[in-house]
Amino acid sequence: MTDHLPVSILNALADGELSADQLAAANEHLSQCPSCTSDALYQSLLKSATAKAGQRYAPTPNLHARLALRIRGELSLQNSRHGDNACPVVRNSSFYGWAAAVALLLISVGITLVQYNWSRSATASAHYAALATEVCDQHIATLAANSPPEVISSDRHTVKPWFQGKLPFSFNLPENLPSGTTLDGANLTYIHGRPTAQLLYSVGKHRASVYLQQRSEDKIANGISPDHSGFYVVSFRTRDIDGIAVSDVDPARLSDLVSMIAYEQE
Repeated sequence: MTDHLPVSILNALADGELSADQLAAANEHLSQCPSCTSDALYQSLLKSATAKAGQRYAPTPNLHARLALRIRGELSLQNSRHGDNACPVVRNSSFYGWAAAVALLLISVGITLVQYNWSRSATASAHYAALATEVCDQHIATLAANSPPEVISSDRHTVKPWFQGKLPFSFNLPENLPSGTTLDGANLTYIHGRPTAQLLYSVGKHRASVYLQQRSEDKIANGISPDHSGFYVVSFRTRDIDGIAVSDVDPARLSDLVSMIAYEQE
């Protein structure tokens, strides 16, 4: 792929300013272009860091009361200095000065919160696009290698114990699988540098990989993602586990498999 997303689109993505159609087109491009995915993630992290820096000062709940008290104190002081004749002018100028300061402060806080929310949304989108690309790459590499899995078994009572001591979490496997689906085995792998169980299934004549990780704080998109280089990606989240599956099988059949695995984790 020689065409890349322009900087204006990457910036708009990070700011949350893309239309629905533009966002869909950008996500589709990111799913197939690691270079743009990296650039989008960099822009999002930069925006997020800027927003966090702007949040180092957060107004306290009693800010309004303290400002009102200080305004009354200033008015009293001015009254004592200048006498009754100057009070109306001093009162008006002091009041409007403080009102303008409060308005500017509230506007600044509002802008910071909006930018922060936009940055979080863009960062989550870029993170998920990078995750989907990585699992697709690993699945394709597994198919291309055509080598047996590290644990070869269709028995869930064999596959699950094999991971003991290899993962910082535990998971369950369904006893019954959708029609035409069999468990082939599993591998220990790493996604985003985190230990991951790669469960290998045959769905008819198609192969599927289901990746299970310990739940993280990152946002993931539940449901079916758009086509990634000919593969569908389905993700789910339970109380303790993040899961993501990839295959070129019909997305409905992939979703059935994912649903059964997710149900067993509850």
